[in-house]
Amino acid sequence: MTERTAEALDAVEDEDLEEEIVDDEAPAVKAAWRGPSTRRWVLFASIAVAVVVADQLTKSWIVGNIPKGSGISVIGTWLNFVYGANSGILFGMVPQSAGAFAIVSLVVIVLIVVYHRKAGRGIVMSVATALLLGGAIGNLVDRLRFGEVVDWIDMGIGSWRFWTYNIADAAITTALILIFVVALFPFTAEWGSDD
Repeated sequence: MTERTAEALDAVEDEDLEEEIVDDEAPAVKAAWRGPSTRRWVLFASIAVAVVVADQLTKSWIVGNIPKGSGISVIGTWLNFVYGANSGILFGMVPQSAGAFAIVSLVVIVLIVVYHRKAGRGIVMSVATALLLGGAIGNLVDRLRFGEVVDWIDMGIGSWRFWTYNIADAAITTALILIFVVALFPFTAEWGSDD
């Protein structure tokens, strides 16, 4: 082999070596998630505000149009609008504790926002935490205004009745169902990821 051929082969090997080094570079590291985007915060706030507005408007209508303890039939015995109230929590559990739950509600509201900051990456958790926030605020407003929560949706079949509830309670229940779904099927937490 001549000197020139040896140099040419060395040059080709050097080029191959450089190409291999370039090809072996680590893939670009994806930046760490820094929390929900502005659009996701707007969605979160919009859902929460919509729940509070719907909840308070419907309760105001009930308080202004139906005497306390009375109701009207909407769909036979299946659906009635009644003016009921409770001083407890969801569906009237733990009665006579509106003051204590008002304080607890304030803490819970802060915790919901903090949790959304950490877990609001996917759309399902953003919607769930927004519903939870709207429901908590809706019932807190009642506790501060009336010392109790106005419940007005009465559903059931014949004498079998579900707990009387309101839109805030329905939002909280829906949020808990969504959170349960995410716990059972963790991949749903990444749906509509906010990266």
